Amino acid sequence: MSRLPMLSLLGALVTGCGASHSHVALEDRALTEAPPPPQPAPASRPPPEDPPPSPQDARAFLARYPTAAACEGAARRLQASSRDDAWLALKLCADQPTFTQLGAVLGSAWAEDLRVRPDAAPLIARVVAQRGGSVDGELRLLHARKVPIFSLASAIAQPDTYRGRYVLLRAQVADQRLDGERPTLWLVEQGLQSVGSHRDVGVTYRTDTLSETSGDLGGRTVLTGEGRVGGSLVTRESTGQSATVRTYDNISEETGREALGRLPAPDPFLESRRDYVILARFDGLRVTSGMTTDDEDEGPRIPVLTIVSYHLPQALAVY
Repeated sequence: MSRLPMLSLLGALVTGCGASHSHVALEDRALTEAPPPPQPAPASRPPPEDPPPSPQDARAFLARYPTAAACEGAARRLQASSRDDAWLALKLCADQPTFTQLGAVLGSAWAEDLRVRPDAAPLIARVVAQRGGSVDGELRLLHARKVPIFSLASAIAQPDTYRGRYVLLRAQVADQRLDGERPTLWLVEQGLQSVGSHRDVGVTYRTDTLSETSGDLGGRTVLTGEGRVGGSLVTRESTGQSATVRTYDNISEETGREALGRLPAPDPFLESRRDYVILARFDGLRVTSGMTTDDEDEGPRIPVLTIVSYHLPQALAVY
């Protein structure tokens, strides 16, 4: 009798364990066979950007990049495919009057082009003019980047060192004469000065007051007897009120240095008494004729330049 309950108990335990194990297996299978969660729809990609137009089509390229910064950036990106196309694009950018990005042109991306391309110096001169033509300040920036363009003052001080090198100056044409078939210009160097002044802004108020007082005085004196004295007093007063703002204008002044500039042919657009930013090669110093005296062995020496390019400076200077 004692073995039967024991067997019944063992059978119940076996049955219970089997039922419990079967229940866990069903749950595990249900979890593993569950459908995967839905994946989010992929984000739509923007349409690919149209390839930039070739700088060979100047109108299309400038229309695509109308601002100076965007134009220079597009030209720089072209270096990956063609440095010649990139340089052509940069020249298109620099030809626009609003292009004043001298710092970008002097950056490392264009350093090799500035070193080897023969039209690099005229491009820099154009940008300097479009920035206002403050030559002294711009030359300091060029020298910080080791760009071999120098001042007229340096060339005069050391003519043997700077012979054949580029000089950049702001100058006016004082006179122009033909030396054979080549015209020679008398150049007067100009320095750019900033002059401040006050200008009225808004509405100006003015008040004028006029008052007149008249009367007479009668009396008797020992010398004149009885009499009367009359007269009048007029008083004028004017007051004004206005608001002003401080402004600065760029004024060119002569530096005292002069030079002779040679051109390959007469140029009717190079007018007298106008400021130009001039890029030239320094040819040395020449003794001026007809200016010697008996007490001097030779007359004053004047620098001689071969003009490479000239540009009208913008009215406002960029710093």
